Amino acid sequence: MSRSAFAPRRLPNPARAELLSSLVAMCKLAPGQPAPVLVFDLDGTLLDNRPRVAKIFHELADAWRERHPEHAAALAKVETRDIVYGVVENLARVGVEDHRLVAEATDFWKQRFFTDAYLRYDEETPGACAFVRSCYEAGATIVYLTGRDLPNMALGTFASLRDLGFPIGVVGTSLVTKPAFEIPDAEFKHDVAPSLVRHGNVVATFDNEPANCNLFLKHLPAAHCVFLDTHHAPDPPALDPRAVVLDSFSADGDGD
Repeated sequence: MSRSAFAPRRLPNPARAELLSSLVAMCKLAPGQPAPVLVFDLDGTLLDNRPRVAKIFHELADAWRERHPEHAAALAKVETRDIVYGVVENLARVGVEDHRLVAEATDFWKQRFFTDAYLRYDEETPGACAFVRSCYEAGATIVYLTGRDLPNMALGTFASLRDLGFPIGVVGTSLVTKPAFEIPDAEFKHDVAPSLVRHGNVVATFDNEPANCNLFLKHLPAAHCVFLDTHHAPDPPALDPRAVVLDSFSADGDGD
């Protein structure tokens, strides 16, 4: 991923490889002890949703080809690596700034981005699937805690995780989604975080939002907290110094 304000805190190799290996080692089940639990966010953490945005922009290009040919041509050229956080920001990067067109494009994006059908375009963050599988096979309970909502995105999320090779739908895995789209992600995770101990002994949490990492460290101070420095909401709060910063789950390279 691209450089960010958090880049100086990213663990370099071999420190990253050592951290990932140590976390896998912590996932071993001990007789008579609660199961070790790892909590993973999805968008921007385990999954890269930028291909989903690019796909929608390509469809918007088709829809605009006759009415707005110049904008359509620019949208058609958008690649995954061009996508940044925020639909308005992405539209501005390709020259779509007229407020009427921005509103139309945003509505077009929203009708697709938050739906089951488009989740199949997501890709894994480098190394994510192999890491999660290693943790699961070592004995950890895997909790996917996401701001995606149950009515519109749960089935697509399940299918996407399955098709990418993540452990899902088997004993020792849980997919926790918002009960309704309208609930703010931060509010949802704030409410859920204290109850994560019901799954077992939470040994690590992973998220791409500094605010959520700070929240996990507040409610689960004994758990390792990993911040995925991929993309996040603008103007984030200061990241708790106890959080470890990675840009991918790859043990032998960066996430670019």
